Amino acid sequence: MRHNLKYFDKMRCLRKRSAVSFLGVLVICLLFMNLYIEDGYVLEGDKQLIRETATHQLNPERYAHTYKDLSNFSGSINISYRYLAGTPLPRKRYLTIGLSSVKRKKGNYLLETIKSIFEQSSYEELKEITVVVQLADFDSAWCEGMVQDISQKFAHHIIAGRLIVIHVPEEYYPILDGLKRNYNDPEDRVKFRSKQNVDYAFLLNFCANLSDYYVMLEDDVRCSKNFLTTVKKVITSREGSYWVTLEFSKLGYIGKLYHSHDLPRLAHFLLMFYQEMPCDWLLIHFRGLLAQKEVIRFKPSLFQHMGYYSSYKGAENKLKDDDFEEESFDIPDNPPANLHTNMNVFENYEASKAYSSIDEYFWGKPPSTGDFYGIVFEKPIKISKIKVITGTEDRQNDILHYGALEVGEKIVGSRIGRKCTTYLRLGEFKNGNFEMTDVEHKVLFDISCMRILVTKSQKEWLIIRSISIWTSQTSSQ
Repeated sequence: MRHNLKYFDKMRCLRKRSAVSFLGVLVICLLFMNLYIEDGYVLEGDKQLIRETATHQLNPERYAHTYKDLSNFSGSINISYRYLAGTPLPRKRYLTIGLSSVKRKKGNYLLETIKSIFEQSSYEELKEITVVVQLADFDSAWCEGMVQDISQKFAHHIIAGRLIVIHVPEEYYPILDGLKRNYNDPEDRVKFRSKQNVDYAFLLNFCANLSDYYVMLEDDVRCSKNFLTTVKKVITSREGSYWVTLEFSKLGYIGKLYHSHDLPRLAHFLLMFYQEMPCDWLLIHFRGLLAQKEVIRFKPSLFQHMGYYSSYKGAENKLKDDDFEEESFDIPDNPPANLHTNMNVFENYEASKAYSSIDEYFWGKPPSTGDFYGIVFEKPIKISKIKVITGTEDRQNDILHYGALEVGEKIVGSRIGRKCTTYLRLGEFKNGNFEMTDVEHKVLFDISCMRILVTKSQKEWLIIRSISIWTSQTSSQ
């Protein structure tokens, strides 16, 4: 009997230990082993902070705070870059697009990727972007050949300061041989993905001060038409909300958008754990450490993988993003607004998720007559089109069976409790949806509020899948 009790005690201990998050275990183990410190990329102040952090049992929330406080991580990595073509302009752009490319055994898609970026951008959009191509192969002959091809095909973009080609000498790279074989990866695979992490770290470090935002692409990507305009709309719609990464593709390290001020920390992070796992896995941990728990991904995707052969050994890679749309599509503006509802919200499917430009929704328990979902715009606006969709494909009955859409004016109340005193009903929901065009010709006032009003109680729950608003102009008031 005593032997059995000891056995069960041991089992309970094992279960408790297994509850420690993978990320916490990873960080603690790496910090104790001083893997990164040996590479000489961390300043003495960083080393001390890391040693102190390693003495604690970490969880993601606590470590996120600690990681944010690593002020030295906001500084750049001290390496020298070779400018192969172009130089940065003194004026910051809106968006930097980063590409890292190496010599492939089969196929080469870099020129087509650069071509797609420029061809799918309007003249006005080109004024707001900088494209940085890092030739990350140690084969100097290949690099020289690629620079010649790029310079010949895109000379006017280089002269205009829109295209920069760089290279980091091999001497700045950490050890790439004899690394740990995590996940039973073969040694050459470990070397490939570890070097790729360092490549990206150096690229991020270079791009940190070129623009307000940064998006990472791979060197075998096709872009959608006017992708920058769509990115700007999404960023505007997220004003006032916290985010670390916005995703415009569900594949690998394609279409991942960051604030440029986060790039130094991300560069240090990739260097710190360069030999642990592939870069797209590390990015998930980075996002979590900075307290963005959920993926924020925009649909339809703006970037598509077009390569047939992988840069690793020329293996076949037929991955495609089935959410990609190449032609221009009608993206709503969804101007900044405060969102609220008196409905009983289910779990974390809060009101803001229906107004988001990403793939999420509001979900409430059965609404009653008079319940509402309200939008109060930060500034009065002119609206050209409104579209509201309720229900989902797998929950087709969780629609608004009886409802109306109204717009309002004459705001009263404080910033938190602002509301409109006068509303105009535009129409009723039909089969759970509402859509109206030429709104500015039907509403003579500048719209300050919009609300979805439940006109009859229903037994079914309610999903508001998306609320899309297109503006014709911003009021001058």
